Amino acid sequence: MSVATRGRLIVFEGVEGAGKSTQLERLGGHLARAGVPHRAFREPGGTALGDAIRGLLLDPASTISARAEALLFMASRAELVSGELRPALESGTIVLLDRFFLSTYAYQIAGRGLAEGEVRSANAMATDGLVPDLTILLTLSADVGLERAARRSATDRIERSGREFHGRVERAFAEFATRSWQAAHAECGPIVAVDGSGEAGTVESLVLDAVTSRFHELRGALGAAA
Repeated sequence: MSVATRGRLIVFEGVEGAGKSTQLERLGGHLARAGVPHRAFREPGGTALGDAIRGLLLDPASTISARAEALLFMASRAELVSGELRPALESGTIVLLDRFFLSTYAYQIAGRGLAEGEVRSANAMATDGLVPDLTILLTLSADVGLERAARRSATDRIERSGREFHGRVERAFAEFATRSWQAAHAECGPIVAVDGSGEAGTVESLVLDAVTSRFHELRGALGAAA
């Protein structure tokens, strides 16, 4: 099924354990059943370089300064944008992405305390002007999210950054959901906050509503596939 001349970039964001991967997979399932061409990626990663960087960034044994951490994320992103995201979008494919640069703003600016102007400039170079068509921001308290993440698997280097760090990240994501913040950060595109605290099926319905409200051409396809 051809949905648009250019594909759509739909990003999932939120604190650790918010359910991004689960909801991305479920939306991908709906698209697959409807015959809508789509691809899924995660950050950092998605390319050979990105996957190698992911290993470094998440390894609990790694010692990485805040600036180096931010630049490693940017390097992975730049490779993903040029090598995978743009070609997929230009072919008319819907791209589902687990994290993008809102996470950088939350984790490296708010969490690590890096200068916003410097991070935004570096991110502009990494993304080369690519703006998400929709970001689904799954809202959840950091404490609940970390408990979920700990039950899911062994904690990684980022997850081990401490409660105060993750509290700053949570507050940043809450600010990102406001109209005033979005108006001052046009590079982020439209952001829709979705309550991520419910059961996966309940959150899935909210995500589908957000997607079909934004992209009218998908209403019929996703409604039939649900």
